[in-house]
Amino acid sequence: MANQARLADNVARLAPERPGVARRGCALLQGIAVCGRCGRRMSVRYSGPHGDYPVYHCSADQVRDGQPRCQEVRALRVDAAIEQELLAALAPDQVALAVAAVGQIEAETQRLAQQWALKRERARYEAERARRQYDAVEPENRLVARSLERVWEEKLRHLEAVEQAHEAWQREQPGPMGEAECAEVSALAQDLPRVWRAATAAERKRILRLVVRDVVLDQKRERGLVWMRITWQTGASSEHQLQRRVRSYADCSSTEHLRERVQDLNAAGKMDQEIADSLNAEGVISARGVPFRGETIHLLRKQWEIRTVKINGKDANPLRWPDGSYSIQGAAAALEITAQTVFKWLRKGRLQGHQLAKGQPWQVILPADRINVLCQQVRRTRRSK
Repeated sequence: MANQARLADNVARLAPERPGVARRGCALLQGIAVCGRCGRRMSVRYSGPHGDYPVYHCSADQVRDGQPRCQEVRALRVDAAIEQELLAALAPDQVALAVAAVGQIEAETQRLAQQWALKRERARYEAERARRQYDAVEPENRLVARSLERVWEEKLRHLEAVEQAHEAWQREQPGPMGEAECAEVSALAQDLPRVWRAATAAERKRILRLVVRDVVLDQKRERGLVWMRITWQTGASSEHQLQRRVRSYADCSSTEHLRERVQDLNAAGKMDQEIADSLNAEGVISARGVPFRGETIHLLRKQWEIRTVKINGKDANPLRWPDGSYSIQGAAAALEITAQTVFKWLRKGRLQGHQLAKGQPWQVILPADRINVLCQQVRRTRRSK
């Protein structure tokens, strides 16, 4: 009955309560992913140039009625979240898992030995029964005796084949587990993440199905989030949310929180790169799921119209900064030129200056001898008529 139930579950056809056999693909929830919109089983397809990006999709409405698909959920981040939940759920029972693993290995070996013993016993019984039938026949019945002799030879050959197969199986068995082997299995069970990384894709799916019955996915319930409900084999369920990758911050779930943090950190006098480092340290996820950079923060400030805090606050730029450098207005007054000319000379390299960050005031380096040389050049320049 257990074999029949397993064969029924292994049918490739998608149906309720039938996850199908665990295959070699890298999609962890293959067969147990359920659509949160319509309740049907979700299929798996692989995208990307090399076909290594799994996607869970529900296309039942499209196939049956020609309607748009229910949804598509990218699998990589969902599988990573499910993997973390699985390892966290098994963490308190690692010692029990170790003991159960050792007992399961020994019990499996004992069951196989018992099956071989029954198989050998039946082969010997059939050979002995064929011998008794041959001995009981009268010598005058030559045709019957010849048939029984042939049956007896077949049973003896079958008995010999069974004995040889049993000896080959015994040579392959490592024998009873000693204390060293038990300790090794216990160490592997206690280091479940290492076992998980060493397992193949099909083995991971089988491990997951021992603990998880199905996972419901819905990425249209809330903006920028994938809602997940894990139904465990015990009947309990847990709900989780995962921020998904989107193309713009208009579809991102953490846009408001991100905007508030950028405003607060900018008001605290941090530069764009410092703001990016702070957000990465806090674990804030960008819209595309990559770490923040200074250029990203600069574009977000321009989009949200957040002006960077200058080194002098909100006051007007002085002619000279405390470190002795000149501002744009101070350099223009010292050289008796316009501010546009100062910007042009900075761009061409005739003047040396720097900004603490993009959007910050310029700090122009003007030694006294350099000022005299530039002023003489300005006086020799013929003014435009």
